[in-house]
Amino acid sequence: MQISGAQMVIEALIKEGVDTVFGYPGGAIMNVYDEIYKQDGFKHILNRHEQASIHAAEGYAKASGKVGVAMITSGPGFTNAVTGLADAYMDSIPLVVISGQVPMSLIGTDGFQEIDAIGISRPCTKHNYLVTDAADLPRILKEAFYIARTGRPGPVHVDIPKDITAQIAEFDYDFALELETYKPHVKGNPRQIKKAIDAIANAKRPLFYLGGGIINANASDEVRKLVQITGIPAVETFMARGVLSHEDALLIGMLGMHGSYAANMAMSETDLVIGLGVRFDDRVTGKLSEFAKNADVIHVDIDPASISKLVHADYPIVGDLKNVAGDMLSQVDKINSDKYETWRDTINNFAELHPLTFHEDTQRIKPQWVVKRVGELLGDDANISTDVGQHQMWAAQFYPFSRPRQFISSGGLGTMGFGFPAALGVKAASPEKTSINFTGDGSILMNCQELMTAVEQKIPVINIILNNNYLGMVRQWQTLFYDKRHSETDLSVQPDFVKLSEAFGGIGYRVNTKEEFDAALKDAVEKNVVAFIEVIVHRLENVMPMVPSGGSLFNMMLLEKKETK
Repeated sequence: MQISGAQMVIEALIKEGVDTVFGYPGGAIMNVYDEIYKQDGFKHILNRHEQASIHAAEGYAKASGKVGVAMITSGPGFTNAVTGLADAYMDSIPLVVISGQVPMSLIGTDGFQEIDAIGISRPCTKHNYLVTDAADLPRILKEAFYIARTGRPGPVHVDIPKDITAQIAEFDYDFALELETYKPHVKGNPRQIKKAIDAIANAKRPLFYLGGGIINANASDEVRKLVQITGIPAVETFMARGVLSHEDALLIGMLGMHGSYAANMAMSETDLVIGLGVRFDDRVTGKLSEFAKNADVIHVDIDPASISKLVHADYPIVGDLKNVAGDMLSQVDKINSDKYETWRDTINNFAELHPLTFHEDTQRIKPQWVVKRVGELLGDDANISTDVGQHQMWAAQFYPFSRPRQFISSGGLGTMGFGFPAALGVKAASPEKTSINFTGDGSILMNCQELMTAVEQKIPVINIILNNNYLGMVRQWQTLFYDKRHSETDLSVQPDFVKLSEAFGGIGYRVNTKEEFDAALKDAVEKNVVAFIEVIVHRLENVMPMVPSGGSLFNMMLLEKKETK
């Protein structure tokens, strides 16, 4: 059928099964928004900032496993969105972001709201397109969704000039997609898988090293079976929280800079690393030359560029983790789980020597207590988003995650302001679960305008603000490594967060005691509207354990035995 480019965008989204689009209109994308007004195939959620639109689409994608979709305009609309694109690229989140562009005749003339969006997005997207003919739109949009969700997922950017959205052309979406230069390798090499299984069977101290790629591949069930049948202990990266249930006795905990003592020591003592969907990030490995230096490495990943990029893989396997883990399961009868009993005892001793804990305080609520308490009260009934900072690490350390896609956070880019809009997307994708955003008094102000989005769209996100009147993580580094020179990290001058929430039409609470917190959380859940719960917490609490930047995992800074007030 002959339709306009703008109509093609709508038809393509509907054919791709999109049910929610996040965005913000403007001049260059106006033709598409005119068609959005006329359709009822999907819901559009109007954010109050383009960065928030991308983060909301990220939250939706992370919680649902579907491709997130955002729509923005040219110029500042696009540049506002770049942080979200970079965030999604770093964390392998499947997105299709559609931006408006000035008409073709104005490209290169420094026209009003013109920016080289394709040039800017190239380093922070999996792929991008500038559409120069409406006849190409069906193919480009179909490719965009396919590329975003296959292989190593990531954001794809489609930039459409305004005159192209008005151009009439033939729309045909029912065709087989064939990309000659893009063919993700999804089946693992059987010989390599056999070698890996043999290596596991011969190892004395093997260790599963579980990454976010497992969640992207929807392979958590297979990995849980692998861990249980083999009896091999496992550590999770920050991005893999929830792959194993917190109740699993073989889960040692989170690995890395703020990982548990037992997890980091296990990685330092292992003789075989079984890396599944990991990229050996610097926050996990610490000093590379000391990382698991006595171990051989099995590395399974969908992205061949990640294999041996940072740590040499003795047993490299390129493939989709769901397929590879399934193939490994068919051969695990070669592995005797009883032989690892001594190794499991060693790890249990590490956990008993320095458990992941914190010191209570009789005067101020400790932030770790808040995270644990939410876990006790809501547990599996909540999806947890976070902003970036100390609260993010405490959430990863202390929340009792029971399933994949329960924990949504900004890992690789570390984007303050991610949590609130992401939690909106999470709630849109999973309305049956309570959407909690753990945030700090610094991060929440980065995208607090999304209170208006939440109120207008009736999206009940509970923002728990752990308020220490500091830019906490930077303050912690200044305390530990800069002789307590707290340069520009004191946030004592803050708005009244209760009134701020109320001004937008939400509800707000300020709590100083545990009893007040319990009452506030219960009330916020029951009222089912957007809420700020400001918790006044201990100002100088540090995230521990901590591996100093560039240090070795076995040289951790640990919680002092006695609390220093």
